[in-house]
Amino acid sequence: MYTLYLSKGSSALAAHILLEEIGAPYDTVVVSIPDKAHLTPDYLAINPKGRVPALQTPQGVLTENTAILAYLTQAHPEHALAPTDTFAFAQAQALNSYISSTLHVAFAHKARAARWADDPVAIAAMQAKVAPNIAEGAQFVEDHLIKGPWALGERYSMCDPYLFLVHRWMAASQVELADYPRLNAHNKAMRARPAVQAALAQHGL
Repeated sequence: MYTLYLSKGSSALAAHILLEEIGAPYDTVVVSIPDKAHLTPDYLAINPKGRVPALQTPQGVLTENTAILAYLTQAHPEHALAPTDTFAFAQAQALNSYISSTLHVAFAHKARAARWADDPVAIAAMQAKVAPNIAEGAQFVEDHLIKGPWALGERYSMCDPYLFLVHRWMAASQVELADYPRLNAHNKAMRARPAVQAALAQHGL
């Protein structure tokens, strides 16, 4: 049994989708970021980082999307959500790491610029770079990383939920989606999956 701590519409959606895909028993606890529930003593006792997602597993709590996605994949090998070859698995991890360290962080500079600066001028300058940085990162994924029709090629994997998440955010970030036909096709394929539909419904999306 797993417990996923999430804020609706947050990056926890990626882990939520994978939980639906594997079909393992789980429940969710909503930790509303707009209401600052992620900063309460009760939640900080679970995840001292004060962020979501956090996944309670039989072994303990995991944080960070890349770690949670890899854990669920390896804990449920019957679903073959990642390559078994060592190098190919590392390539899958590289894709999720790029999404996490480049695209995900680019989005954060808009909504949470105060993490990096206090000066309003610096914050405004940072936010002005959000759309160009997202566009650049998305183009790199489009040109070099996505194999199609799924992120790693012909088989759905642990990379697809995270890629779907950032594409969903792109639509609200003044990025011209028409420039990314492969990402758009991936998004359409993802939305047809029952697991994605179930997770989106629980987030009210």
